[in-house]
Amino acid sequence: MTSSSSQSRLPYGLIIFFGCVLATIPFGPRATMGFFMTPITVENGWSREIFSLAIAVQNLVWGLAQPFAGMIADRYGTARVLVGGALTYFLALYWMAHVTDPTAFTLSAGIMMGVGIAGCAFFLVLAAFTRLLPASLRSVAFGLGTAAGSLGQFLFSPLSQYLIADYGWRTALIILAFSVLIVPLLAPIFRGKPQTAVNESGIKDQTMIEALKEAFGHRSYILLVFGFFVCGWHVAFITTHLPPFISDMGIDAKWGGWAIAFIGLFNMAGAFTAGILGNKMSLRTMLSFIYLARAVVISVFLIVPISVPSILIFSATMGLLWLSTVPPTQGLVTKMFGTRYVATLFGFVFLSHQIGAFLGVWLGGVLYDKSGTYDTIWWLSIALGIFAALVHWPIKEEPVERLQAAQSVR
Repeated sequence: MTSSSSQSRLPYGLIIFFGCVLATIPFGPRATMGFFMTPITVENGWSREIFSLAIAVQNLVWGLAQPFAGMIADRYGTARVLVGGALTYFLALYWMAHVTDPTAFTLSAGIMMGVGIAGCAFFLVLAAFTRLLPASLRSVAFGLGTAAGSLGQFLFSPLSQYLIADYGWRTALIILAFSVLIVPLLAPIFRGKPQTAVNESGIKDQTMIEALKEAFGHRSYILLVFGFFVCGWHVAFITTHLPPFISDMGIDAKWGGWAIAFIGLFNMAGAFTAGILGNKMSLRTMLSFIYLARAVVISVFLIVPISVPSILIFSATMGLLWLSTVPPTQGLVTKMFGTRYVATLFGFVFLSHQIGAFLGVWLGGVLYDKSGTYDTIWWLSIALGIFAALVHWPIKEEPVERLQAAQSVR
């Protein structure tokens, strides 16, 4: 058991509400990057690979930075990390709006934004929920927090398209940058930090190094890491390349915006449902089903003729499966290792997610530039969905021996 210095004294309902607001704002701008691909590449005379590489680097840097953001939050508190991340995110978007050089674009949209997102990602809010809420509310809160992130995607997708169309992509990015500054205003709600303590059975908590050794020596944790790679591949590839894919099919670009918005809208239902089911069914079974269902949905989308109805049906169905992986994944980390270093341990799981995101976005651009189509990357996505379904199946859904021993002596 851990204690927290100056933890929030707000009622649980308000902690969840403000956490959901904090999850909504940062997720919105980064989910709209696909809308900026065409105007930025056309105006600057770049290939899609240049833009794709920058966003791929963003995803990779986000993943590399997330474990460190988790470590800092586990040591010094979530609020400080949220403030620093939001300010970095703001500067990255503002700089991105003014660059014309590919290297500077990669530095702003890739490296700097990746660090900023890591510092204010909704995963930190979910980790804070594990410390501030009782076990009976965690799974539901994970679902609500994940759904809130998708609410940001739903709200910011049409907003970004409107801003790009009426004011230009540079002004749109500046407006998005200022929207992120809402985060530092709400971050103090999550002030406080977990502290090393002695649990109820008299056993001292682990150090961070001990926690990492335990996790990376645990087969089920490794399987979870490999499985979450596929989630990152799917989410980042589709977010970045679905809008231009739709335009390539000769369909009005506005439907690309609605496709991303639909994914965000329906993911709110999918993530919340996953949070509810997390208290009622096997988490590994839920994850295997989600990834297999993704493979089926993508297959059907490619087989049927591409049209506005098929795009919206695909987006809605994929939305139900989108980030519904997060509540059971976060739940498995907490169930296996406890709450003390959950931000750190989930950060390393998320690193795998972002390596998948990097490859999905980057290879999407590379393979498109070489072949003129997205066919290969779509079929790779199907194969990876099947792989993830198989990887999650052997996971053992139980506390590690250390926690089992502590529970047995209580």
